[in-house]
Amino acid sequence: MIDITKLYTGSDSQGDFIRYGQKGTHSAIKEGMTPKSAAERRPVTVWNCTRSCNLSCVHCYTDSEKKSYAGELTTEEAKVMLKDLAEFKIPALLISGGEPLMRKDLFELVHYAKNLGIRPTLSTNGTLITKDVAQKIKDAGFTYVGISLDGIGEINDKFRGEKGAFKKAMDGFRNCVQAGQRVGLRMTLTKQNYRDLHRIFDFIEKEEIQRACFYHLVYSGRGDSISKEDLSYQETRQAMDIILERTDDFSKRGLNKEILTVDNHVDGVYLYMKLKQESSKRAEEVLRLLEWNGGGAFSSGVGIGNIDFLGNVHPDQFWMHHSFGSIRERKFSEIWMDTSEPLMKGLKDKKKYIKGRCSKCKWLGACGGSLRVRAELVYDDPWAPEPACYLTDEEIGLTEEHKKELADKGEIYTPPSCLTKTA
Repeated sequence: MIDITKLYTGSDSQGDFIRYGQKGTHSAIKEGMTPKSAAERRPVTVWNCTRSCNLSCVHCYTDSEKKSYAGELTTEEAKVMLKDLAEFKIPALLISGGEPLMRKDLFELVHYAKNLGIRPTLSTNGTLITKDVAQKIKDAGFTYVGISLDGIGEINDKFRGEKGAFKKAMDGFRNCVQAGQRVGLRMTLTKQNYRDLHRIFDFIEKEEIQRACFYHLVYSGRGDSISKEDLSYQETRQAMDIILERTDDFSKRGLNKEILTVDNHVDGVYLYMKLKQESSKRAEEVLRLLEWNGGGAFSSGVGIGNIDFLGNVHPDQFWMHHSFGSIRERKFSEIWMDTSEPLMKGLKDKKKYIKGRCSKCKWLGACGGSLRVRAELVYDDPWAPEPACYLTDEEIGLTEEHKKELADKGEIYTPPSCLTKTA
């Protein structure tokens, strides 16, 4: 995650202790959970507690449908997992799906997790959050609820595969706000919605939404079928300019909103470059924070992990086609620290293995090669360069000599045409 509000405006946020190793007011600081370095972080763990979903979103990375699935973790198996995660001292548990609110024992498990000292957050499509459910979420102790939205009105309904999904999600937002539950918007950027970003920010302000996460598309699950809807490099830069502009506006007007981008650590470097262009005194401090964080170098396989509905462990939630093992056979903590598995060994020390233009990039220390699963999905090689890097060769310091060296090693990679074409 790139904390736009923190980096661009200098405001503190609840995630500072995880992302930048900075002390703040969050209770986790008192528990000694601030890592000494990004490489030593315990993983924020995404648990896909069920594959069942009441919607059929076109970009769903779990390829979920409106049906029951066999073999999901039982209540008791989930409690054994949660106990191990608590003992492993994970900083947060993100409960996702499918649609997690379709799991009947969800609130029992959340109460159990809270009693173990785990910080639970909820990722949901929001359509099932009635006033009563919003109050149950609040009472259960979720620190945050992220509701997925993919545009305003019909645009969202088209992506969600159901007419009226936008209205139901709107009710979900409002019911959470009314219950006093911290709630945020989660949006995957595509050609269908990025031109609506100003309206999205207006919506965030009007509906008193405290947080927004803008995701870059990952071609995982059904996301592969809409890769043509991904933003080009030019469009990504336009989207980032709007996100930076509106975040700065919120800050200047004293509106306490936490704005983040997800799944592309290039955003941090782009933000730093903008601050340099603006001659901001904060630019060098931002670069220091980015380099402490390490970007993708310490994300998947280090600072973020995934357990799916069947108990299989993955580097992140987009990498379900590669499992390190099952918690039904070994504890998550044991699987996570076992570097005898080749991919896990590489993910723990990514910069040793990264190829192509990323290996020559002057910002590698701040970006860390971004999202390895995207490289693997596009090039069938987890160490290939980040295909969604929208910085030019000049901006990353890639010289003609570098290009010749990469060509001699066979490390010239051609990104998908949907990313490179101009408007």
